[in-house]
Amino acid sequence: MSALGPVAWPPAPIRTERLLLRASEARDRAVFVELLASAQVHTYLGGPRPRDEVERELPVVPERWPGSFVVDLDGVMFGQVLLRRATEHLRPVAAGKLDLGYLFLPRAWGHGYATEACAAALGWLDGALPGEPVVLATQTANSGSMRLAAKLGFTELERFRAWDAEQWLGLRPPLTAAQDCAKLRP
Repeated sequence: MSALGPVAWPPAPIRTERLLLRASEARDRAVFVELLASAQVHTYLGGPRPRDEVERELPVVPERWPGSFVVDLDGVMFGQVLLRRATEHLRPVAAGKLDLGYLFLPRAWGHGYATEACAAALGWLDGALPGEPVVLATQTANSGSMRLAAKLGFTELERFRAWDAEQWLGLRPPLTAAQDCAKLRP
């Protein structure tokens, strides 16, 4: 069983007003290298990996596993949204819950793409695994991620210190039956 349980993967592509969330393809490899090796992208994530190491270790079709969505704008990847099971390594209170993560190239920042893509992935999750709680962790210094967490309905579970910085852990509780029905109304 995968990190997403019995959910078939990959799902049909998810379309939003501007974006397409889809499974990764070989053509996305260069963008994955850029995301993983970017010092700017990894400012609050412990730092980038060396580019030569990423290029050597990344498979031809990278990140093709349940819960990994490529974020595509006009046929070109520029970000990734991840849904994976949290472990006690993150925090004991998060263990077993789905953890939302995301990476976007700096040129995509400030346009609302992360909010749009993460909301679409969470909407898909609500249909695929109803009642599933989701956690999100970020450094408190990452004001953009803190704003995104609030927009997506995450509320603080706890703050903790890790990787020489204050971290924030939020929870998006499962939808209630009433909220779920409201989403279906036109």
